[in-house]
Amino acid sequence: MSGRAFELQLKGYGLTTAEIHYRLPDYPKFLQLYIWQEYDLAPNFPELKGFLDFWQKDLEGPLHSIRIVHQRLIEPREWRAVDGIISIH
Repeated sequence: MSGRAFELQLKGYGLTTAEIHYRLPDYPKFLQLYIWQEYDLAPNFPELKGFLDFWQKDLEGPLHSIRIVHQRLIEPREWRAVDGIISIH
C-alpha cells in the first residue's frame, strides 16, 4: 500500500469500484464493460463523478449503466488506545 493510499484511508476514503457499462459508437447494440477503481468518499463519490464527467465530455462511448461498490478499509472501531506496556519474553 502506498503512503498516499494509507493517508486517504485515514481521512475517511474507502476503496470504490465502479462497473461501467457503455455502448460503442460504431456498434450501439453491444455493451462494453470498463472497471474503474480508486479511493473515494461515500456517499457523494467526488472522484467517480469527476471521472464520469471526463467520460461524458471527452469519450465517445455513451454510458448505459454503472454499478458501484464501496468499502472503507480503516474504520474508527479498529483504532483504540492502549494503556500500559506489554512485555514479551
